Parts: sequence; structure tokens; C-alpha cells
Amino acid sequence: MGALFYGSSEHRIDIDDVALAHLKVVIATKLRRNESFTLSWRHDEGQPRGRSTIWLHPSVQLRFEFDEPEPPSLDPARIQTYANSANTSGGILVPDEHILG
Repeated sequence: MGALFYGSSEHRIDIDDVALAHLKVVIATKLRRNESFTLSWRHDEGQPRGRSTIWLHPSVQLRFEFDEPEPPSLDPARIQTYANSANTSGGILVPDEHILG
């Protein structure tokens, strides 16, 4: 299980390593181009019902933390799906099965 840390907050957004690795590629590419977008997810069971969204902008500090020492194999189609979503007004919605609490 990996984690995304947003801004100076120590609050973890837990995402499985494989999904996080794919998101990292898309996020880094978009931010390198100075493009902002949103990242959303539904709250996991055991959390208050609802969903969260963060605004990703080049000026906001991000940290990606992975449990596995070796990077996973990346699926170009999955990267393209996330990239296409990032280019919409709704941004990227992380599928429920990749959010871990």
C-alpha cells in the first residue's frame, strides 16, 4: 500500500502501489507542463461517508511513498486513461478498489 502526501500535511491518502505508480507518471507529467487538475476518491469503509478532492498545482508539495522497493510494471493504457481523465473538468477519479483507507 502506497501513500500520497499533499502539501505540508502529514495526512496520508492511501492508494495501492500499482495505482499510485501510474498516477505518479500522470501527475508528474501534468505538473511539469504547469497544468493543474483535480484528483478525487470515494472514502473507504470505516471513514465518514463521502468523497474527497484535492487540487493539484505545480506550487503544491507532493510526496509519493511506496511500500514495495521495486517499481511495478506500468500499463500504458492505464496511464492514458488517467491522463485523459485529468484533462476533463472532473479530473481523475481513483477507482474504489485502489483506495485503501
